[in-house]
Amino acid sequence: MSVLVFIEQRDGKIRSVSREALGEAVRLAEKLSGPVVAVCAAAADPGVAALGEAGAERALLASDPRFALYDAEATVAVVAAAVEAVRPDVVLFAASAMGRDLAPRVAARLGLGLASDCTALAVEGGKLRATRPVFAGKALQTVGFVRTPALVSLRPKVFAPVSRTGRQANVEVLAGAWGDPSRAHVVRVAAAASGKADLTESEIIVSGGRGLKGPENFALLDQLAAALGATVGASRAVVDAGWRPHSDQVGQTGKTVSPKLYVAVGISGAIQHLAGMSSSRCIVAINKDPDAPIFKVADYGLVGDLFEVVPALTEAVQKLNAHV
Repeated sequence: MSVLVFIEQRDGKIRSVSREALGEAVRLAEKLSGPVVAVCAAAADPGVAALGEAGAERALLASDPRFALYDAEATVAVVAAAVEAVRPDVVLFAASAMGRDLAPRVAARLGLGLASDCTALAVEGGKLRATRPVFAGKALQTVGFVRTPALVSLRPKVFAPVSRTGRQANVEVLAGAWGDPSRAHVVRVAAAASGKADLTESEIIVSGGRGLKGPENFALLDQLAAALGATVGASRAVVDAGWRPHSDQVGQTGKTVSPKLYVAVGISGAIQHLAGMSSSRCIVAINKDPDAPIFKVADYGLVGDLFEVVPALTEAVQKLNAHV
């Protein structure tokens, strides 16, 4: 009973979310008593043999210039061909921007069920069970699968990668006709050069809400984030007001994040925001309203004026850093 993992690459580099997916594949394979197989679509080999250190025993590589940029139709064809070749019991994707687009397309192509944005997997009686947040994170749903393979996308930063130093995956070429380029072809990707880590891949996030009173006051969060080695996020209200770009938005209509530490500053805790960050390992809330909903999910809460608390916190972190 094998597990197939789709490997994301960007600019010729394998993304960390795929190593997280391989880590969970290893844990599943131990219970299913089968191998872990990786499949990657790339313009050139991004080093898939090294995926052996992340848990892959085999790596299927579909190499084509078309894969220099993400091409949905062609990538679906690659995954479908890998499923045909491997006949896995489970197919894992990362619930990243690419995975959220690709996994449903693969499910539709193969006529299979998909459990998306999962936060836990288990094997019961030889069958996979997937747990995922529903109703904007208010409840957890555990689902099974009628047909195999079971398709699952995994929430980034929830599953831990594994390390198997010195191991190499057996690389096999996956040949085929990858879609019809006359139908759709990605020419280029126009992306803003922010120079900061993507929120979904950040270990520490400092997010601000309307309590900051204006875009100029996000400088306070920038300073705290710099001290913590964090990325700055924002609530929907802040983005709607034009204070921060949409790429910074955390929440149901923004990005779903699961960092080790999430610091919510001046955020009341609307349900759509909680849906995007409630799976964070540690949540710290700073708000002057003691009845703010954010305190219900926070591990640590500080009731106070953020314009006094944040500078003091930044100074304390800087002093700690100076002694490290």
